[in-house]
Amino acid sequence: MSAAGQGLSEDDVRNFREALAAGRKPKVVFTAAAGQIAGQVGQVVELTDPAASDEFVVVRFGRDELPFSPADVAVAPRGAGRKPVEAPAEPPAEEAPAVAEPEFVLDRVPAQRSERREEPKVETVEAAKPARRPVKAAKPKGPAGLTVTLAYADGEWTVAAQQGSKALAKPYVVKPAEALRMVALVDVPGVHEAVEQILAAERAEAEQQAEKLRAELAEIEARLAELREAG
Repeated sequence: MSAAGQGLSEDDVRNFREALAAGRKPKVVFTAAAGQIAGQVGQVVELTDPAASDEFVVVRFGRDELPFSPADVAVAPRGAGRKPVEAPAEPPAEEAPAVAEPEFVLDRVPAQRSERREEPKVETVEAAKPARRPVKAAKPKGPAGLTVTLAYADGEWTVAAQQGSKALAKPYVVKPAEALRMVALVDVPGVHEAVEQILAAERAEAEQQAEKLRAELAEIEARLAELREAG
């Protein structure tokens, strides 16, 4: 168990969860980390998810239920927050009846009228209540991001897909026409120009190879014709 003023330990938090599950509301005392309410006593009414917020200890203080971090509160010592029992007031002792004495009118001094004094006004200042801290709602964890990559290297277009750290589809080859249709979905002029330049260069290279092959084929056919004539 943590010492008073040192905040809650992991064992304290575990004991609080067991106590709340049993229907009890453990008492805590605010530490210096809680600010102006340090030394005050409250009741733990709920423990939220520590992964969603550092302030997961919900404490009832007065009429408010506010979230605090484990460093803001500590386990309250026994008897903290209880009002001391007042001893019953003893009845006043009966005074003996005063004996009337003879009154001498000639020696009697008239009593002076007491001046009216104004009682000082006491203004009560209410203690400032701590600002209510908003409870941070835990954000639901969404699905991992999906990445689809269209790449060009060594004269081939490839497509790959990955979700988070998991590879959904390894890079596989697609036709240039399919790659051009994919790029057409991206409304970025620079990307379109880059793809058109790549396709133009591939087209020019293919045409050169075709011309070379046609020339070689023509030579082979001419040679074949000569051999036929010789036979």
